[in-house]
Amino acid sequence: MEIITLSILIPLTLSVMRLMLKLLFTILLMGICLSLLAWFFWYKPKLNHNKPFSTVKSVIVDEAFTSVIRDKASEAKKFVQQRSFNRSICFLVDIKIESGKNRFFVYDFKRDSLLNAGLVTHGSCNERWLNGRKFGNNPGCGCTSLGRYKVGSAYTGRFGLAYKLYGLDSSNSNAYNRFIVLHSMNCVPEGEVSPAPICQSLGCPTVSPNYLKYLQKLIDNSPQPILLWIFNE
Repeated sequence: MEIITLSILIPLTLSVMRLMLKLLFTILLMGICLSLLAWFFWYKPKLNHNKPFSTVKSVIVDEAFTSVIRDKASEAKKFVQQRSFNRSICFLVDIKIESGKNRFFVYDFKRDSLLNAGLVTHGSCNERWLNGRKFGNNPGCGCTSLGRYKVGSAYTGRFGLAYKLYGLDSSNSNAYNRFIVLHSMNCVPEGEVSPAPICQSLGCPTVSPNYLKYLQKLIDNSPQPILLWIFNE
């Protein structure tokens, strides 16, 4: 009787052990996958908070974007040389680039190179979520206004530190009256999150808190106003 019982129990025990090993292996595999996903979508962006901003050369891969920025920088250089603007640097925003990628660029005129890049919002045009791009200049439209801006003085507003913006073109002439300003919000990540998009604004070029701190040093130490140019090319 004991021999018969053992002959039944041993195979049964082995089957249970195999099942448990398979279950443990599955749980372990799922844990590794979840950890990798957490690294790429959560921990990795968080680590960028305390790291110095990388140069744009290591950020931009698409040469087409680089070509567009260089062409626009060449136009910007001619513009500032004819006016009382900072002739060393300017801010260029290619709003056509998807929002999860860096598209707020700091350009060095003297070195003819990109110094830095960060994420920036575009306006929702008062929609719950704007698909694609719309632009406007009317008060209350909630849209991004294309064109050149003079970065004005700093003040503390609803979102903390902010810089007044003065529209210099017919396409953004109402920027000051619309309260379009350069400021930061926590909903803007510190690093690229593409293909995911970032939050949208009511027309203000909104950056991450750390990126605004970087820009703050440039703006506050500039003897002349800095040109900010938002375009869609």
